[in-house]
Amino acid sequence: MIHPITKFPAAVLDQPTKPIEKFDADLAKLTEDMFESMYAAQGVGLAAPQIGLGLRIAVIDVTVGKNPEAKLVLANPEIIRTEGEQREEEGCLSVPGFRGNVLRPKYVTVRAQDVTGKEYEMRAEGLLARAFCHEIDHLHGILFLTHLSMLKRDLIKRKIRKLTKTGEW
Repeated sequence: MIHPITKFPAAVLDQPTKPIEKFDADLAKLTEDMFESMYAAQGVGLAAPQIGLGLRIAVIDVTVGKNPEAKLVLANPEIIRTEGEQREEEGCLSVPGFRGNVLRPKYVTVRAQDVTGKEYEMRAEGLLARAFCHEIDHLHGILFLTHLSMLKRDLIKRKIRKLTKTGEW
């Protein structure tokens, strides 16, 4: 089932999430729905708050569905190590149409649980490292806008307010 993407400034996007405690068929169904929703929106990552749920879970697939082996579920993830820097343009499904250059670590090691609750660690670089940081930020109630300059952030927020007034957002 494809869920609609929750857009900024929805309150759920600003709040820390609750840990996943039950690893059952309902959670497996939720993650499949999240992948389906992410692919429909042409994204590489999707966190539960982006579909209106305050749960500490995200899905990532930097191949956008081209390689089923690349599908990752991150339940209760935490970044345990970072190295280096990369500055690239970033966007967000919850802030469609807006992009900005964001400084992120070049290498990221994450500890998380998969859909069955099994803990794992994974080291990533480049786009996958960026996706880890971006989605885990969502689980802390942080949007990529926070990483932009105050000027760029305010400009985007003003444009969104204007679009909201005209009913285009």
